[in-house]
Amino acid sequence: MTDLRSSEIHDELDGDTLHEECGVFGILGHPDAAALTALGLHALQHRGQEAAGIVTFDGKQFYTEKRMGLVGDHYTDPATLAKLPGYISIGHTRYSTTGEVALRNVQPLFAELEVGGIAIAHNGNFTNGLTLRRQLIADGAICQSTSDTEVVLHLIARSKQTSSSDRFIDAIRQMEGGYSMLAMTRTKLIAARDPIGIRPLVMGELDGKPIFCSETCALDIIGAKYIRDIENGEVVICEIQPDGSISIDARKPESRRPERLCLFEYVYFARPDSVVGGRSVYVARKNMGVNLAKESPVEADVVVPVPDGGTPAALGYAQQSGIPFEYGIIRNHYVGRTFIEPTQQIRAFGVKLKHSANRAMIAGKRVVLVDDSIVRGTTSVKIVQMIRDAGAREVHIRVASPMIFHPDFYGIDTPDRDKLLANQHSNLASMCRYIGADSLEFLSIDGLYRAVGGMPRDPQAPQFTDHYFTGDYPTRLLDQEAASNVRKLSVLASNG
Repeated sequence: MTDLRSSEIHDELDGDTLHEECGVFGILGHPDAAALTALGLHALQHRGQEAAGIVTFDGKQFYTEKRMGLVGDHYTDPATLAKLPGYISIGHTRYSTTGEVALRNVQPLFAELEVGGIAIAHNGNFTNGLTLRRQLIADGAICQSTSDTEVVLHLIARSKQTSSSDRFIDAIRQMEGGYSMLAMTRTKLIAARDPIGIRPLVMGELDGKPIFCSETCALDIIGAKYIRDIENGEVVICEIQPDGSISIDARKPESRRPERLCLFEYVYFARPDSVVGGRSVYVARKNMGVNLAKESPVEADVVVPVPDGGTPAALGYAQQSGIPFEYGIIRNHYVGRTFIEPTQQIRAFGVKLKHSANRAMIAGKRVVLVDDSIVRGTTSVKIVQMIRDAGAREVHIRVASPMIFHPDFYGIDTPDRDKLLANQHSNLASMCRYIGADSLEFLSIDGLYRAVGGMPRDPQAPQFTDHYFTGDYPTRLLDQEAASNVRKLSVLASNG
């Protein structure tokens, strides 16, 4: 018998979920810049739990604090915030999809360039990042991290433009993929969004000072006012002037492409209280449940959400179907990483470390389990068995998104294609038998589109990024195309 490390137990529990890469927050001209950034990152913690970093500037020099772990573990300490003086700040909370888990990869990344110091943080992924990195290294560049964000710093350094703003724009115009990016210099806070707007980015204001962040919930936590979404392909440059005023220069591409926000922001990633692309995430998820009940009704006694992601959809399903909603599964929010020696016996607890059946609401009943998505299906197997062990007569699974067939390359950490449940079974009946449910149904792609945008999917011009369901990737995937022809990057082990 082989014991598992704590990280392996964590993978066993979390390996059947999707992970967002990160969240960003920045503010210009405020005396409490670092503290506000820490609060904003706390609101964005759901977008990444591996590490967090903050960079500030106080008029004389830059300061940085990067820590592994949660925002609240470090940045609530007044001593830590005291190390971050200044009136400009950007911060980042990270879940890695490129590069290993190491302190050197924690953003924001900083570099001293000819035009002065610059710090950069981004949410998403560049689909040509490795291709550009190899070209830069071949030309003599030295890379200190395995994060694709570092490529942008090298491109800024090599740009022939004169101002830091123009160098930044020159650099990101060479990048492809899905990203929202913040940069700060001694006087500027710069925000940019990818050409088709896959990843979200919003602008707000507090005490007349501009703020940029991944979601509106980060504005709410500090009492800031929402101004607008940054448009796809747009770069907004905010700069402190000699008289203390702040200028705002919004630069838009000459030929703007249609926006295609990532549908998984609505299905899973964004916080329910956020507004993404002008749409309430909570309302969209509830609509998914309503449409799911219309498409896949079933005779049952109770609707139970798989917490926490399935809760709004389960409410919608219950209201549309008339079947009572109950919390039949209780989530343990404090499990974190395994807190005891991970023996095989402990591993057998499986999903029960995170979820417990509420027997009083389940025993003797026909249960509709509503989940937001199914990735590999391993967690679904354990949850169905847990519900049956609690005495359920029948277990019917309803999923508030379509089947996932394809991996993502824009900042979502997805398993390899052959590890996805939809690709391991030839039909829905086989999937249902594997999971152990009495029935299994997924929301249709049109049902999802109607829930979010009100209209069915336009196959000629899809309104959202949806490749994980459809295989329709919105950009070129240069790194994937070149993967078989290049050597693997070296990785220096780090204790950080």
